[in-house]
Amino acid sequence: MIELDGDSLTVQTAKKIIFSHERISLALSALERVRAARAVVAEIVARNQRIYGINTGFGKLSTQTIPSEKLALLQENLLKSHAVGVGDPLPDEVARAALLFRSNSLLHGRSGVRVEVIEYLKKFLDQNVVPVIPAKGSVGSSGDLAPLAHLALLLIGEGQAKFGEKILSGRELLKELGLEPLHLAPKEGLALINGTQVTLALGFVAFARAEKLLTQAQAISALALEALRGHRAAFDERLHRARPHPGQLSVARELRAWLTGSKLADSRTDDVQDNYTLRCIPQVLGASVDALAFVRERFEIEMNSATDNPLVFAETREVLSGGNFHGQILAFSCELLAQAISEIGNFSERRIALLLEAPDLPKFLIQDGGLNSGLMVPQYTAAALVAENKVLAHPASVDSIPTSGGKEDHNSMATTSAYKALKIVENVEIVLAIELLTVCQALDFRNQELMAPRTRALYAHVRRQIPHLEKDRLLQYDIQRALHILKEDQGLNGI
Repeated sequence: MIELDGDSLTVQTAKKIIFSHERISLALSALERVRAARAVVAEIVARNQRIYGINTGFGKLSTQTIPSEKLALLQENLLKSHAVGVGDPLPDEVARAALLFRSNSLLHGRSGVRVEVIEYLKKFLDQNVVPVIPAKGSVGSSGDLAPLAHLALLLIGEGQAKFGEKILSGRELLKELGLEPLHLAPKEGLALINGTQVTLALGFVAFARAEKLLTQAQAISALALEALRGHRAAFDERLHRARPHPGQLSVARELRAWLTGSKLADSRTDDVQDNYTLRCIPQVLGASVDALAFVRERFEIEMNSATDNPLVFAETREVLSGGNFHGQILAFSCELLAQAISEIGNFSERRIALLLEAPDLPKFLIQDGGLNSGLMVPQYTAAALVAENKVLAHPASVDSIPTSGGKEDHNSMATTSAYKALKIVENVEIVLAIELLTVCQALDFRNQELMAPRTRALYAHVRRQIPHLEKDRLLQYDIQRALHILKEDQGLNGI
């Protein structure tokens, strides 16, 4: 069981909760902070002090004062009026991530909610409830208002959620869990939707898959170097110590490890230098390693932050209005993530083409070419995907469309940045799957006994699941099997 305290959630523990469904507990120290902040909100309501979001309207309607007898209705109306998302539901793991990050943010103890609100969210996580959250509708400032409103509706018995194999209404879900709909207290509706957690959830799932993808890209690169009988001198540690970027050093070290004992590497004698897609593997993939390290650091800070408005400082009995809900840092992080992963796809697609044109291998890696097209056309698919990625990698974060009658006059568009990043990761997973198919087909025409022990084991692992292409067949199924190896199997990472 993983304890949440609002301050110490890491990428690794978040992965365990989101993907492996590990159960959580709530730290007593965090719950004390939550109660202290709630007491400050109760004092404000009792003395009728005018504070944004507690007894005022929202956005440009903040000039409107709400009478005390309507404060609960104000919070309920907020959720209903803001639940205007459109599009397909977010993937299950993204919805779970949003639940986790919203819970941890509230445990920071600056939001002024009751403990019961967090306990409901914990129950949803423990029971693997998946809120049905339409993917589009957030502009990445004032928080992810629309998508988080769809999540928060479940607490009051509205909205929809996936529970097991069923889609339930919020009221049906609460009944299944033995809970009653919550009657929101002042500020609670605002605290639930005024945050960056959907953007962070999208970005986090993209990041988690990108980390795995980057590790696999290095393994496939080693296979490609052997298939093309490339030169290992480009990975010499001395060369990389002369330009000691951490990612570059790391990738060169990994390539040396994969290729130890290879007799296929360095066996080409007609040219003393390889193409960039072989020679510059550490420089290109290493840049992506460093980019992901930056993103990891930003995401871990955001996971443990209070991102709603206003924030409650119980130690001084103050409530401060500000802009921690603004997603600019997440927008930049997700754009960088998108570009770093998109470049892995570009690199991979060019190496697929190189393999298909190798002068000492059969054209398109198939015997009896002409009658058979071999692996000619999977490269078209890879080309289509990297072309799509070039469009998706255009930054959404350079745009801003004002909302709320101009009161919210600069928006980050961070949720779009994160949404695009996840789509790019999905595309590059397929491109790498196609490269894996291609490089193993190329290695079929080499003497596998000359491969490095580690790469030979990886090649054999793939061949146990995907046979050699003797003649044309439906390669869409081979691509799906290769994608399964990349996404679900531990073979590439564990060998």
